Amino acid sequence: MRRLICLFLSLLLAACSANSLRVQTAAEWAQEVQEFKAEAEMFQQVSRQVGEQARKECLRRSNVTNCEFTALVDLNPNAQANAFQTLDNKKQPVIIFTRALIESADNADELAFVMGHEAAHHILRHIPRQSKNARDSAAIFGELARLGGADGAGIEEAQKLGAEVGAQVYIKDFELEADQLGTIITFNAGYNPLIGAKYFERIPDPGDQFLGTHPPNAQRVKMVRNTAQQLGLTQ
Repeated sequence: MRRLICLFLSLLLAACSANSLRVQTAAEWAQEVQEFKAEAEMFQQVSRQVGEQARKECLRRSNVTNCEFTALVDLNPNAQANAFQTLDNKKQPVIIFTRALIESADNADELAFVMGHEAAHHILRHIPRQSKNARDSAAIFGELARLGGADGAGIEEAQKLGAEVGAQVYIKDFELEADQLGTIITFNAGYNPLIGAKYFERIPDPGDQFLGTHPPNAQRVKMVRNTAQQLGLTQ
């Protein structure tokens, strides 16, 4: 049965309309889809195994209590390949994959790595940490504007700019942190993160942009390889 869920979008940290996103669970999608049935069944298996390991890792950490992961599929056939972590209205972690990403994956290891990476964002509390960074930066920018003689409107604009800067400052570090923990989750779930990370070879390289949202692909691959080596995985 199809479900409509109101989500708190990751990074944007804003509530959405219940009608803005049409999703299904991995099991529901696997039962209904025919054209890509093999991919749907693979995604269902991956979501079950990775979700179990993500839950164990989440519960192991004393600073995280909401650990019931759900994997959903965005039913929009026109949505570009993408996956993101967010929260449902009970603050439980949700990982949403677009159909395009699932269908573009070469193997289960790639799906597992992406899912492990997104689960790591929740376990590492990146949404609340980013929110705090945005608030703190907004307060600093606003105070500097006030000391500089800005009026109310000027202070408000400074606060908005500060929030944007604060939200972006550590975002590349967050991605690398998620790559590291995601590698561990992927490995523990029975998949090969080194094979999974080959997905980076097929996506655009963002380069090393100031206030960019993602670090260079080569830097991310290096993080995966170093972490895999520590796990005793060499190929």
